Amino acid sequence: QVQLVESGGGLVQPGGSLRLSCAASGRDFSTSSMGWYRQAPGKQRDLVARITRRGDPNYADSVKGRFTISRDNAKNTVYLQMNSLKPDDTADYYCNTYPPRYDYWGQGTQVTVSS
Repeated sequence: QVQLVESGGGLVQPGGSLRLSCAASGRDFSTSSMGWYRQAPGKQRDLVARITRRGDPNYADSVKGRFTISRDNAKNTVYLQMNSLKPDDTADYYCNTYPPRYDYWGQGTQVTVSS
């Protein structure tokens, strides 16, 4: 059974940082592009960042220069380092393959940026 488990979210003040982790199990994800997605209340789920199996990243304009996606294929884990956080970054964050598979969505991890 494939599972993607996100962690690392929390409450942070504007300008702060968080590091999200996505632990994958059930299959080898090292050959897949992976992505981090987020969904703010009342909005659709959007792609935030993605990374190829070779480690080449790509970012949404809204997070470029502030977020960094990385992966450790030996650990089957994907990370999202988030710096200079803004209130607009408040959302539930999910990882999945890129493009995403509907049956791989996990519970996500909540990020709240507020003073």
